[in-house]
Amino acid sequence: MAKKVMVVDDDPNIVKYITAILEDAGYETCSASDGNEAYDVLKANKPDLITLDLEMPEWGPRFYRRYSKRPEYKDIPVIVVSGLSGITHAINTAVAVIKKPFEPEELLGVVKNTIG
Repeated sequence: MAKKVMVVDDDPNIVKYITAILEDAGYETCSASDGNEAYDVLKANKPDLITLDLEMPEWGPRFYRRYSKRPEYKDIPVIVVSGLSGITHAINTAVAVIKKPFEPEELLGVVKNTIG
């Protein structure tokens, strides 16, 4: 069974871009456009990994704090994908911080190293 990655970003073009990269590499995907929707998608899909934008409606770090307090979700790794500068410590447990714009290989390398 393919590993599932949840893509959380308010820019539909970024969601399409990341989703295409991941699906072309054999991953299943689900997505959300803000922190509230992301929590519902998380509960319905229980992904193996989350890519998370920081600056969006219902801010990314707020969503991260909400889900990471729940025992059933706290071990899901997160990759921060953001265009903000100075973001390396926004979510200190992130497995990686990828700055937009990025090359597909950069994202895939982190995903493969994290969940296979």
